[in-house]
Amino acid sequence: MVDARERPIGVFDSGFGGLTVMRSLVDLMPNESFVYIGDTGRYPYGNKPADEVRGYAIELAESLVRDHDAKLIVVACNTAASVALDALSKSLTVPVVGVIEPGARALARVTHNGKVGVIGTVGTILSRAYDLAVESTGADVVLTSAACPGFVEFVERDQTDGDEVTLLARRLLSPVKDAGVDALLLGCTHYPFLAPVIQRVMGDGVVLVSSANETAFAVRELLESQRLAAAQDAVAERRFFSSGDVDWFATLGRRLLGPELGEVSAWHSGAAS
Repeated sequence: MVDARERPIGVFDSGFGGLTVMRSLVDLMPNESFVYIGDTGRYPYGNKPADEVRGYAIELAESLVRDHDAKLIVVACNTAASVALDALSKSLTVPVVGVIEPGARALARVTHNGKVGVIGTVGTILSRAYDLAVESTGADVVLTSAACPGFVEFVERDQTDGDEVTLLARRLLSPVKDAGVDALLLGCTHYPFLAPVIQRVMGDGVVLVSSANETAFAVRELLESQRLAAAQDAVAERRFFSSGDVDWFATLGRRLLGPELGEVSAWHSGAAS
């Protein structure tokens, strides 16, 4: 029997965005092993029906547990977390951590004027998952939400700056800018890659909040409370899979994550290879 503490943490996202969460996880817990699946063959999730995204999320999470013996699942995708977290928590035999609640807590904590915003995919915003998560913090804040279709596609094309994306950002961010928010949650794990553009459009007086660090802290706390944390001297292994173009995932992924992203293997529906 493999010691439960030695088993990897499973992470999945619709594509590259979850690598922002992986960066925080690896930095905070360098002794933990990870398996990451980027579902680039079926991205983007944000404009797909909730039932379809829920099915993808369950399939990916079950693969991480079945094929890689993951001890914990991190849903590093806001769209998937917004529609599938409850279903995953009920169906899986391992703990599940999403990115929504940690991000909402961070957003409520940093505001000074009580006016906060969240941007995300169409699916995430329509789910109202962030409205409920912010409300559950008990903070006295007013939340303005805005969907940003097109942002994910820019990141997946490695187009994270320039006139085209700036023009789109000015148009899509106008509701939260007009609302006078002083804190804006990047409610999609792809969006931190667009942070320079978003910051320029919103202005220096607005704090951009990413859920990545808060999610990593939540994962560490859960591992420690359930005695699943790897030993400090454990040798960490990191494996990466993509359901789409493996070479493209490896090339762009290394630019986004860094040298920790080694060899990438193909992931197929039903099994990993």
